[in-house]
Amino acid sequence: MPAKLLNRHWVITDANSKVQEVRGAGVVGEQPHLSPGMSFEYTSGTVLETPFGTMRGSYQMKADDGTEFDADIPEFLLSTPRQLH
Repeated sequence: MPAKLLNRHWVITDANSKVQEVRGAGVVGEQPHLSPGMSFEYTSGTVLETPFGTMRGSYQMKADDGTEFDADIPEFLLSTPRQLH
């Protein structure tokens, strides 16, 4: 079922275990409406005090029938460019 991305929630943790939370409407100023099989790509960034960290979160979605749900984003690695081989 098609759904619109309403909000984002990110938990960002640097290598010193400092945690930042980011919440806001949409992503990069957009609230894309996606149908099954569609994709939406964007580029974003964050400032870390260490060369490495992790990020995880979720997107709050609203299906065309009005049902709201969270699309969980599993934890992934963040690194300063050219720090990993």
